[in-house]
Amino acid sequence: MAEINLRKARTIIRKSLEQGREMNLKPLSVVVMDAGGHVIAFEREDDSAPGRFAIAHGKAYGAVMLGMAGRAQMARAEQQPYFMAAVNGAYGGQVIPVPGGVLVRDKKGGIIGAVGLTGDTSENDAEAALAGIAAAGLEGEA
Repeated sequence: MAEINLRKARTIIRKSLEQGREMNLKPLSVVVMDAGGHVIAFEREDDSAPGRFAIAHGKAYGAVMLGMAGRAQMARAEQQPYFMAAVNGAYGGQVIPVPGGVLVRDKKGGIIGAVGLTGDTSENDAEAALAGIAAAGLEGEA
């Protein structure tokens, strides 16, 4: 089974931030975690708000723990708010169900981790994360 090692995590972060600069986004923060929800790497750009780690972490954590990307989580939260509130309670309030929580899959479709990116609009966050994941030779699902 493929995994996200530190080298790939750094590539994801570097290329996500480069994509954000190309898109003229606000300062970004990016977390990469493995399939168990453990942080492999995190980086924040200068002038990022101090609370951005928690947001990036919550986006990625929700994606990997639920096996559901941020867009799908947001749709589920809109359709079944009580369910998502209960899930968030079960995970200690760590789930942030919005775009920017991107699943990372191997070539066979297995979940090997997630990326959480925050700083701009949720859709722009997801787009930058997908660019970073692709640059590492992995598949992203936003």
